[in-house]
Amino acid sequence: MAMAGELSRFKVRFLLDGVGTATGELVRFLAPRTVEALMRAMPLEGRAAVWREEVYFQTNVTIGAEKEKTRVERGTIAYWPLGSAVCVFYGNSQPYSPVNVIGRIAEGLDLFREVKQGTRIILKSL
Repeated sequence: MAMAGELSRFKVRFLLDGVGTATGELVRFLAPRTVEALMRAMPLEGRAAVWREEVYFQTNVTIGAEKEKTRVERGTIAYWPLGSAVCVFYGNSQPYSPVNVIGRIAEGLDLFREVKQGTRIILKSL
């Protein structure tokens, strides 16, 4: 039988083309509707955009604000409603506009520093 925690936390992998692989975790209680929509749509694929110390890529998932935050910690995985994008904050950057925080990077956070504009990113569940 599955433990309750296994149903609320989802392991994910970011494949950063030509850079490497990072792993993280999406946490349902942070933004339940957003996490559910992204998990259903996986694998997600897009081209990286870089803004300050943040890498993001547009998705085909459109969902509105959910427990939005204007400040995030280093290592945060978020969904940006304004751009329909998944964001990873690898430094001390703050969102351009409010984001739905959905999880954290567990391993490989520093790889995002090496991501260039246009790098292919695939986000999939483990």
